[in-house]
Amino acid sequence: MSEKNQILDEVSSVIKPRKDLDLRYLLQLLLIIAIVFVTAFPKMYLQHEIYYKSREIAKLQGEYDSLKEENDIINSKVEAIKFKNQILDTIF
Repeated sequence: MSEKNQILDEVSSVIKPRKDLDLRYLLQLLLIIAIVFVTAFPKMYLQHEIYYKSREIAKLQGEYDSLKEENDIINSKVEAIKFKNQILDTIF
């Protein structure tokens, strides 16, 4: 039994016992988590906002293009009506 205890004593002197989790370790861990969160959150938020703004811009650009085409069609119809009206005025 003495050899067993002697071996265990030698092994435990070589292997350092693990520290128990104390308050300082917990605070360091929370500080690291907070730093990671503070540095990562603004980037994620900005990417999210840029994505949704670009979707909104693309939607508005599509609506603008379709309204511009519609305006061109209406203008050509108005020009045709004006031209037809001028011809009819000269006939009468």
